[in-house]
Amino acid sequence: MTDAVTDLSAEQKAWLEVWEKCTQTVISQITGQPVVFEVTPEAAPGAASDMWYTVVVAGAVRGEMTLRLPAASGVRLAQKFLQEPESASVEPTSEHKEALEELVRQVAGQAATALSSTVGEEIQVNVAASASPSWSPSGTRSLHTRDEAGASVTIEIQISAALTATLPHLPETHAAAQPAQAPASAASYERLRDVILDVKLRFGSRRMVLRDILALSAGVVVELDSHVNSPVDLLLDGRMIAQGEVVVVDGKYGLRVTHVIDSGSPS
Repeated sequence: MTDAVTDLSAEQKAWLEVWEKCTQTVISQITGQPVVFEVTPEAAPGAASDMWYTVVVAGAVRGEMTLRLPAASGVRLAQKFLQEPESASVEPTSEHKEALEELVRQVAGQAATALSSTVGEEIQVNVAASASPSWSPSGTRSLHTRDEAGASVTIEIQISAALTATLPHLPETHAAAQPAQAPASAASYERLRDVILDVKLRFGSRRMVLRDILALSAGVVVELDSHVNSPVDLLLDGRMIAQGEVVVVDGKYGLRVTHVIDSGSPS
C-alpha cells in the first residue's frame, strides 16, 4: 500500500469532502441511524482481502478514483443493505459483493449530482469492482466509524494524479469553512416568497432487501408501513413540514392539512 499524500490542495479537500458527505448520507439511509465519521488523511492498513471499487470520472472532470473497504467493513455494510442478520463473518458472498457495489453506486450518483450542480457542468461517474489501482494516489481520505453494535467500519477514498489535474475550484462544504451569516432580515425573506419549491406527499414507506426489489413486476403489491387511516406526510426537500388527510379536488389528489410541524421538531 502506498503511503497517502497528506498535504492536500484546496481542490482535493473540497472534492473529497463531497464524497465523504455523500457516503455519510447513503450509509445513514441504509442503517436508519445518523453516521458520523472520524476523518484522517492517512491510508488505513491494507490487506489482500480488501474490497476495491474504481470510479471513472468523465465530463467536466476526468480521471480515476477508488473506494477501498476492509472485508469486514464491506460485509458489515452489505448485511445492513440487505437487512441480513449481522454476523462476524468476513468472507463476502456474491450477494454481499453485489449489494456493496450498489451502495457505492448510490454514493457515486449522489456525488456526481452534487458536484455537477456546484461546477455548473455535467460530471459523469462509472463504478466497477476492481483490483487495487496501478497508480499511486495523489490524495486520500479515510473515513472511520462504528455501527450500533460497536463494529468498526472503514472506507478509504483515493484520487489519482490525473483526476487531481482536472479538479475545478470547489467551495469547502464543512461548517468551519463557511463565514458566519447574519440573521436574515424581513426584507430578505420577502424576496424569497415567490421562489417555487417542490413538495411531495408521502403515504408511507417500506424497507426492502435488494432481491425483492429486483423481483418487482407488474401486479406485485408492496405493503407500506402506514395504516390506511394514518395521516399523510407533506415533504419539502425530504423533510416533513406538515401532515393531513388526502382529499380529491376537481378530480385531483389534494391534502387537507391537519397539523403543521414545528421547525424545531424532528421529521
